[in-house]
Amino acid sequence: MSLLTEKELAAKLASLPRLRFLHLPTPLAFLANWSQYLGGPKIYIKRDDLSGVGFGGNKSRKLEFIIADAVQNNYQAIFTWGSVQSNWCFQTALAARRFGLKPALLLFIQDKKLPAARGNLLLDYLLDAKIYFHPAPPGKVVSRELALNLIKGLVPELEAQGLRPYVVSVGGSMPLGSMSLPLGAISYVQAFYETWIQAKAAGYSFTHVVHATGSGATQAGLLVGAKLLNPECQIIGISVSEERGLFAQEVWKIARATTAALDLALDIKPEEIIVFDEYLEGGYGVISKKVARTLRLLLQQEGIVLDPVYAAKAMLGLIDLINQGYFKPNDSVVFFHTGGTPALFAYGQKILNRLKK
Repeated sequence: MSLLTEKELAAKLASLPRLRFLHLPTPLAFLANWSQYLGGPKIYIKRDDLSGVGFGGNKSRKLEFIIADAVQNNYQAIFTWGSVQSNWCFQTALAARRFGLKPALLLFIQDKKLPAARGNLLLDYLLDAKIYFHPAPPGKVVSRELALNLIKGLVPELEAQGLRPYVVSVGGSMPLGSMSLPLGAISYVQAFYETWIQAKAAGYSFTHVVHATGSGATQAGLLVGAKLLNPECQIIGISVSEERGLFAQEVWKIARATTAALDLALDIKPEEIIVFDEYLEGGYGVISKKVARTLRLLLQQEGIVLDPVYAAKAMLGLIDLINQGYFKPNDSVVFFHTGGTPALFAYGQKILNRLKK
């Protein structure tokens, strides 16, 4: 095994099965007002929320590879899981429909009654996805083992309809179910490459990438891309669900699986995984006053809408790290907007209530 040059990496990624249905590259823009307001490093934003399909987001990048794998291997349906406002589930259902696959979703709910059809759930219904609901504790992410066991019991229902389902984990992270490669992470090696090329064309480089980290695939892919193209760049994940130790281990595993899949001689050490868990704000999907204020402030300063579950917490983390002096004044930080904006409308009243207090 050997390291890849920039051109060799591009060729390696281009050789993988992929259905190109996004509008790429997504914009990379300097946030002049935000940089001045925060008084820290230069802040750029990678607009993966503008990937061009279904409100965009980091999940849609992953699905270019994952749906291609499902179609190539003759599956007739795709089955995954997430929270009731999961943008991953909506994006999966959307991509599946476009390429003739039946979407099936296991959605975890925190209330005893069925949730209202708002945000991502409304879009799931409009896509005529087969939806199964299951209870989950507030602020917690359901374990992969529980979700897979539940799906295993539901698969025969689809098979009885002549539909062989491609089972993929939330976020398309680890190779399991029907997915044999870490395709979600591989898509974010490609995303880092895309961002690196854009920055070079504009005449600058960046020292840090900050993003929301949930299932781990986005961070793992960005880390592998950085190790290849810009080794001094720090990839900083702001956790929205898990404590640092547990989550860093998960990202490390996915990163190692990614290097193996791409045949890279990269030695990624556990201590290279940077995760902050100080901005959970009560747990997954919990909206705090700080989260509400953050998304309102960026909207007013830059006209950019953040989702309250992922990107707003990541931006809250970036603000606090700047205030702590984590970055140098001459640093350049790329904030990855990972999408998920439909959830904003499902959490609307909670957001307004937090802003009143």
